[in-house]
Amino acid sequence: MNRPIGFLDSGVGGLTVVKEAMRQLPNESIIYIGDNARCPYGPRSVEEIATFTNQMVDFLLTKDIKLLVIACNTATAVALDEIKQRLSIPVIGVIQPGARAANKYTKNGKIGVLGTEGTIKSGMYLENLLQKNKDLNMTSLACPALVPLVESQQYATPLAKKVIAETLAPIKNKGLDTVILGCTHYPLLRDTIQKTLGHTVKLVDSGQETISDVSILLDYNDIAKLSDDPSPRVTEFYTTGSPELFKEIADDWLDQPIEVDRVTIETLEAIQKQMKEG
Repeated sequence: MNRPIGFLDSGVGGLTVVKEAMRQLPNESIIYIGDNARCPYGPRSVEEIATFTNQMVDFLLTKDIKLLVIACNTATAVALDEIKQRLSIPVIGVIQPGARAANKYTKNGKIGVLGTEGTIKSGMYLENLLQKNKDLNMTSLACPALVPLVESQQYATPLAKKVIAETLAPIKNKGLDTVILGCTHYPLLRDTIQKTLGHTVKLVDSGQETISDVSILLDYNDIAKLSDDPSPRVTEFYTTGSPELFKEIADDWLDQPIEVDRVTIETLEAIQKQMKEG
């Protein structure tokens, strides 16, 4: 089936999930929207996050997607259950796969979670992990300064090194052997995070783990595009912010040039209104 998989995120962070999708699922068509104009989502209210996320969902539905990936931890924490209930296609978020992987990797039971204020406040990583193993020793840390580093394309600068060192200082001496990158922006900072925490700490990329689950969902629902399907593979990228800045980051991270189109907030609101009116 050559209908596309839809991806949404508060900004460019979900590109880390798309990169993994391109590696694991090279036949699949991909449509991505990042809400860069309203990023970051972490400090926003639950009501705002739910509204913005649903607007992007409605936009992706106009593209006839066959599966939705909420490639944003904050949006997953706030809106996953409600979106699952209202859509007839499979929907997956990034929290449960990341939590499952961390539980598998830890050897001493001491797991850290790095995330936005919204993700950490939701407690969803802790809930998912402790449901599987009540003996885990959990440490959560909100990292509000990290997403702006990525969105402003400063993820490989000396400033990033300084901010990450200061941000992660509270968890460095807690004996953690596994740390979840609980925001899809954070893998763009992975090398610096790894050096700061030390190479004995296993970093879990929640987005990377999610695509393994997507592959299973595609097969289970019999909607995967097979390699002998002659129809062309499509990739489309949209942002509510600057297409030029988005493209710079995407070209660098995906190791290939892409085209990016801008979607205005007014367009998203109009699509949402039209959907509600039937």
